[in-house]
Amino acid sequence: MMKKRYLVTAALPYANGPLHIGHLAGAYLPADIYVRYLRLMGKDVVFVCGSDEHGAAITVRARKDGVTPREIVDTYHTILRDTFQKIGIGFDIYHRTSAPLHHETSQDFFRTLLVNGQFDEKESDQYYDETAGQFLADRYITGTCPVCANLDAYGDQCEKCGSTLSPTQLINPRSTLSGATPVLRPTTHWYLKLDEHETWLREWINTGVAGGKQLHDPAAWKNHVIGQCNSWLEQGLQPRAMTRDLEWGVDVPPELPGAKGKKLYVWLDAPIGYISATKQWALDRGVNWELYWKNDDTALIHFIGKDNIVFHCLIFPAILKAHGEFILPVNVPANQFLNLEGNKISTSKNWAVWVHEYVNDLPGREDELRYNMIKNMPEQRDSEFTWKGFQESANTELVNNLAGFIHRVMVLTHKNYTGVVPAFDSSREFKSGWNAEEITTCDAELHRLHEKLDELGAEIERFNFREALRILMEISSAGNALLQFNEPWKAAKDDPELVKVALNLGLQYVAVLSVAMRPFLPFAAARLRQMLNLSPLDDHREWLDTLNDLAEGNPVLRPNHALNAAEHLFSRVPDDVIEAQIAKLQAAAQANQQAAPPSHPLVKETISYDDFAKLDIRTGTIIEAGRVEKADKLLRLTVDLGFEKRTIVSGIALHYQPEDIIGRQVIVLANLAPRTMRGIESQGMILMAEDAKGRLSFVRPEAAWPDGWAVK
Repeated sequence: MMKKRYLVTAALPYANGPLHIGHLAGAYLPADIYVRYLRLMGKDVVFVCGSDEHGAAITVRARKDGVTPREIVDTYHTILRDTFQKIGIGFDIYHRTSAPLHHETSQDFFRTLLVNGQFDEKESDQYYDETAGQFLADRYITGTCPVCANLDAYGDQCEKCGSTLSPTQLINPRSTLSGATPVLRPTTHWYLKLDEHETWLREWINTGVAGGKQLHDPAAWKNHVIGQCNSWLEQGLQPRAMTRDLEWGVDVPPELPGAKGKKLYVWLDAPIGYISATKQWALDRGVNWELYWKNDDTALIHFIGKDNIVFHCLIFPAILKAHGEFILPVNVPANQFLNLEGNKISTSKNWAVWVHEYVNDLPGREDELRYNMIKNMPEQRDSEFTWKGFQESANTELVNNLAGFIHRVMVLTHKNYTGVVPAFDSSREFKSGWNAEEITTCDAELHRLHEKLDELGAEIERFNFREALRILMEISSAGNALLQFNEPWKAAKDDPELVKVALNLGLQYVAVLSVAMRPFLPFAAARLRQMLNLSPLDDHREWLDTLNDLAEGNPVLRPNHALNAAEHLFSRVPDDVIEAQIAKLQAAAQANQQAAPPSHPLVKETISYDDFAKLDIRTGTIIEAGRVEKADKLLRLTVDLGFEKRTIVSGIALHYQPEDIIGRQVIVLANLAPRTMRGIESQGMILMAEDAKGRLSFVRPEAAWPDGWAVK
């Protein structure tokens, strides 16, 4: 759905910590690729982002560090802004939600929603920390997730399973301020009537239609985005409080009765940051910001991670429509999560690759990281970064393939034609780089380049960045094959015309790559343009102009164009660099683990004796044990209960070898409903003890205890 102009946003990062590679792969790299491509196609596009400097996450970090929230946001805003710049994320503006313009914009938004009858002011019970003497915002409360049983879910979200929560849904809630169990107390807040938006949101998400207009193509949205939205809609939307009892944030408009001590909910305040950032960008340039937010000829696109889907696809669109003047997003291409070396990235456990440290540790290798992030981008499912994989992709694909091809063409041109693009007989036939058996001509080869560049762009427009990168490398591979099939280094004496055609066409490949690389590898693309003695790419129409040249059969590099000296675009990543990064990652995680005191799981909610009496717990003996096929953690056990033998599947394979536990006495929950795992029906559960490090130990009776007797 092509539009006259584009407003592209990337999720506002919390200014309470630095940027890690999961953030980069989730929202910022895909947005940057898309925007760079649009600019090269001559589109009117504005790319906005900024630091999210409000909400409980900021004050939690400030309390932890013993400083003020202002000191936290000032520190991390600078780190985030500089990191984005160093890794080549080309925002038009990187704003901040602590700016006066943002506060003014957010308060005006609130006033308009209030006038439009979108709020109910009502009293409700919310958690209060009697020890700290204050109401608790969502992020001040942790507890057990009701969906996945994660013990450390927040009051608004479980970061383990991604479920959106409310504080009262948590099991065994506790205050992050004091560790105390909070109590419910009445407080008054303004609630957005989200339930009144359910019908049109359901239609808009699933058909793209709102207000009788076709606003987006649902077939272009990712399945997991629509699926998560429908999951929420099926549960029924409920009114949601848009204010909080906090000390830090955007004030509720002070003229309103009861506004004292109330701040705007961060998920009202934060997305309005996209609007205030656009306003500031427009003020700085003397243009009309409303063209990008209130005009149907503008496409609004949000790039986010999957944990922000509900807020950007349901809550923020409801707020925009409730205001009455704003456009809705045409797509929200949310990515899934990036894992690290076999585990989830965890800031609390310091299991992360921090981007600001990367650019300091490996200066000049920004594009190597970008390349690996794009190649492994979690577009449809979670993916993984490993340092060995990073090294392999850099050395094999960037050094050997891409840089190797470019260097060979440049060196051979300097050797044979003193660095000048050779003219040649365009009717001369030669072997195509796309097929060793295909004899082709210059026009056919330029047409093929046009097809590939057009195909690459189409994949970017569909947000398929991994596939687009694959096509980029396919062009490079075909260029390598063009040289290999025609062997210009051998033909200099016997067939000089073949040398001219091979090197001229090789240089056309390189020139096309210098444009196609720009969205993915902007630093290398700039170096390559310099090497080719071409003007820098200012992100204006160069992709479109190149497509037009190729479509008309015109070379991108004209004959007799003088090249600059050949250089290597990329260099190999040595083993010691990778080993140092792996050691750094492991040392940081180990230090964090040693610094954190072990915490015992909280006692679960009280049950009656009658509840306990329903459990039939028996003694037993393992008489057979074996591994479950294609399941690293599972063992298949046969347990003798005295009166019968049971098959039990147990997740203990990482802790015990099958042969070591035969004859081991165990305690079995015998009346647990059967459950099929990996095609095996498990008829009970072995009871195990678990320590702070996740180690498991059998719970068992005294030696030689008879099987099948009850545990009371």
